[in-house]
Amino acid sequence: MKEKELERLTNLKEIENRIHSEEKLKYICGIDEAGRGPLAGPVVVASVIMPVDSMIEGVNDSKKVSEKKREKLFDEIKNEAISYGIGIAWQEEIDDINILEATRKCVTRSLEELEIKPEVILVDALNKLDTLGIPYRSVIKGDAKIYSIAAASIIAKVTRDRIMREMDEVYPQYGFAQHKGYGTAKHMQAIRENGLCPIHRRSFTKNIKFK
Repeated sequence: MKEKELERLTNLKEIENRIHSEEKLKYICGIDEAGRGPLAGPVVVASVIMPVDSMIEGVNDSKKVSEKKREKLFDEIKNEAISYGIGIAWQEEIDDINILEATRKCVTRSLEELEIKPEVILVDALNKLDTLGIPYRSVIKGDAKIYSIAAASIIAKVTRDRIMREMDEVYPQYGFAQHKGYGTAKHMQAIRENGLCPIHRRSFTKNIKFK
């Protein structure tokens, strides 16, 4: 590993290392989501507990990592993680209770999937959560500051991207494999030409003007 990358990862692990050393906590869970903003498809939350000494080269906020690199890191993180869990809410639930509440429910679902109960949770900018009695700390831009949250961001993003590629095969006219459901110009044009499909979020698309 190059010195610059080692330094970056060391900085990314600073907060967790402090918790390990000062608070004597071993199992720290990082949580992040993917898909709060798109017009279609689910929101996905990942919970990840990484070993104390984990230093996977390239782990970073998923938005700063290429799709090809994320796929590689996804496998490395899953293989090295002590435990991980994934929570998903589809468009019907998002439309029913709103995206924020759906995301909060996914946090709980992802924690229920963990095989080991963490001692503390670090989550990227979410509050009012049901974390099954486990104490949590909300960190603004946590995916860019904390190693385990960055790892969770990659698990969540790759999981959702794979779902949207599968949806592209079901609804090829919308181009989901390319834009993953976000409101790109191409996606908006496809909606205007074809109308909404079953995985579009009606609460997100109600103001679109059709031809």
